[in-house]
Amino acid sequence: MTDPERSPPAPSPAATTGGRAIRPLRWIGRALGGMLGLALALGLSVLLLVGVALAVAYPNLPDIGGLTDYRPKLPLRVISADGVLLGEFGEERRIYTPIAQIPKVMQEAVLAIEDARFYRHSGVDYLGVARAALAQFNKAKSQGASTITMQVARNFYLSTEKTFTRKIYEILLALKIERQLSKPQILEVYMNQIFLGQRAYGFAAAADIYFGKRLADITVAEAAMLAGLPQAPSAYNPVSNPKRATRRQQYIIDRMESNGFITEEQAIAARAEVLKLRAPTDAVVHAEYVAEAVRQLVHSQYGAETTTRGLNVQVTVNAADQAVAYRALRRGLLDYERRQHYRGPEDRIDLPAQIDAATLDTRIAEALADHPDNDELKAAVVLEASPKKVVAVLQSGESITVTGEGLKPVTSGLADNAEAQKQIRRGAVVRAVRGPKGDWTLTQQPEVEGAFVAMEPRTGAIRALVGGFDFGKNKFNHVTQAWRQPGSSFKPFIYSAALERGFTPNTVVNDAPLFFDAGTTGSQPWEPKNYDGKFDGPMPLKTALAKSKNMVSIRVLRSTGVQFAQDWVTRFGFEADKHPAYLTMALGAGSVTPLQMASAYSVFANGGYRVNPMLITRITDNKGRVLQQSPPPVIDESMRAIDARNAFVMSQLMGEVTRSGTAAKVYATFKRMDLAGKTGTTNDSMDAWFAGYQTNLAAVVWIGYDNPRKLGDRETGGGLALPVWIEYMAHALRSLPPQVPEVPEGLVQQGGDWVFDEFGGGAGISSVGLEDKLPEPPTEGERKSILDLFR
Repeated sequence: MTDPERSPPAPSPAATTGGRAIRPLRWIGRALGGMLGLALALGLSVLLLVGVALAVAYPNLPDIGGLTDYRPKLPLRVISADGVLLGEFGEERRIYTPIAQIPKVMQEAVLAIEDARFYRHSGVDYLGVARAALAQFNKAKSQGASTITMQVARNFYLSTEKTFTRKIYEILLALKIERQLSKPQILEVYMNQIFLGQRAYGFAAAADIYFGKRLADITVAEAAMLAGLPQAPSAYNPVSNPKRATRRQQYIIDRMESNGFITEEQAIAARAEVLKLRAPTDAVVHAEYVAEAVRQLVHSQYGAETTTRGLNVQVTVNAADQAVAYRALRRGLLDYERRQHYRGPEDRIDLPAQIDAATLDTRIAEALADHPDNDELKAAVVLEASPKKVVAVLQSGESITVTGEGLKPVTSGLADNAEAQKQIRRGAVVRAVRGPKGDWTLTQQPEVEGAFVAMEPRTGAIRALVGGFDFGKNKFNHVTQAWRQPGSSFKPFIYSAALERGFTPNTVVNDAPLFFDAGTTGSQPWEPKNYDGKFDGPMPLKTALAKSKNMVSIRVLRSTGVQFAQDWVTRFGFEADKHPAYLTMALGAGSVTPLQMASAYSVFANGGYRVNPMLITRITDNKGRVLQQSPPPVIDESMRAIDARNAFVMSQLMGEVTRSGTAAKVYATFKRMDLAGKTGTTNDSMDAWFAGYQTNLAAVVWIGYDNPRKLGDRETGGGLALPVWIEYMAHALRSLPPQVPEVPEGLVQQGGDWVFDEFGGGAGISSVGLEDKLPEPPTEGERKSILDLFR
């Protein structure tokens, strides 16, 4: 039997019915009590640590003057006359935007994901800290507890290492920042300073880089996409990681809705919106040579601050004109390249016949990474090659098939007997250009170079400037830096000098052979030739210029006087020492730059005034304050280089060049009488030029090799350079109606031509060189002897 004193008491009804719940409740109570005690102890410890930190660290916190007087690194931006961004220089691409100009939707998208209680805390969100601590205690997904103010503190003053000490300093700095800056000021610093990928700093730059839009114009969906970037710009980059970026964007839209920043309808629309990212080719107008010229000019004045203080430089260049000039010059150089002998593939890669698709794609991608596309000039790897068909793969992965005329430029590389290094076969890296109808042509990277510049004659404002085929390949600016022989395009300046000496458009000059012995030249004997090798005998001066007769130009210069002519050409901005006082000056044997030529031809176009080229019109700082302004010059007589009547008569003479002479394509194309100009082809066809103008616009084209060599026996300024000029002017002349120039005082009409009144009535020079004889045609016997030589 059991001892009744030791027997348990009879259970009560309550104990009998719920006894199984008593022990767990007691255990939970004890656990909660323990956790509360632990949390209290932990809280007291944290408070103690914070108190110690406040006492010791707070006085030693860094000065935050960099925030109270916030001056971010801002790039140098080059902006066209019509407001288009032409170039940007600086490690950090940033468009500083005051908080008042940052749209509400962008601010709220950032707050929704980064710091929804931003306007309700004092720099540290203690609820957020507790939530993050609880998540960490439960080993849940990590939650950030950094407020926007704390992020500003970290980005400006602290390292990114995740330590308890750094977190304490981050909190203290945040408290200090909140005491000295208002909430809008803090948000403004954050939204302009934060890195968002693609070298973009701040949301205004990101909106431009990712979407090609002003920040003021972004949608809810776009704002949500941008707001996802601060946490991890590379992970949530919509360009490189579109799927991951979209998932985060959708989450941010949810957060914006739950925080009441947008309505349900707005959220639905934002989730459904298909974003259009900016294509790389849409980034800027191709004005790299313009931008670099501006950078150099600004650097000479502002030094190291040029690319960090946010200077905005407005230039005279018109973006639409620049785009047309860029395309026209490249097309001209590529057309020339198609006529050259094929030099062979750029590279070769091993592509076995038996290779799986994945490996093939990888090898092609790796090979073309070393041969990037050059704008419209695409790199491709050949898969199949025969004299009648080539199949190749582009960098994009697209397969193209080239046949017929598209293979003509590379015919020699497809021949069975082609040299090994020039042969196109499987694995060859080649270049392809797509035609207007979608057809492809195989070609090669041009070795030839070129330059184009257009300017307003009365202001000097440069409207377009292209310094070469590709800035990435060759940064040498041929417009401003290339000193080349101008050839026959220099003749108008010799004729201009001759007008002052009594020549008239009707002065008859003999186109007959000339020979100068060593005693005359001071060096070697010289027997100049006309380009076509023919001599046409006596002809009026205007005809000689239209036909670009070398013998006539030499006789004109000899009659005018080489010293007088050398002095005369300096009126146009040419340097005397670059044009020695010899008869070879008549054929353009000196040295000029394309920009000099544009400026010099502008003297004829504007009625005789020399106006310096002008590129920069205004420089402002990042707040829009004008630092420098250069209004267009007002022409006055102090700028006169030649008499108005000289400029007028020369324009009449060069008008004949464009109507019936070596540039007759001009009139055939435009059917306008107000266009004038001159072709130029140097000795041995090493340089090809065309310089032409209308009253309000002068433009010059040059084509040649950097290391001078023959362009080809049949290549001329009229065939190479003139088509580029015509393509550009077809665009530019749309806004320039035909103009009939006024006849200046001091001219009289004689035989349908204008002459200086003092040389009218036969008072001027009537003829030159008529005593010189044309060569007699060969006799029958001489002709037979010549033929025998070629049998």
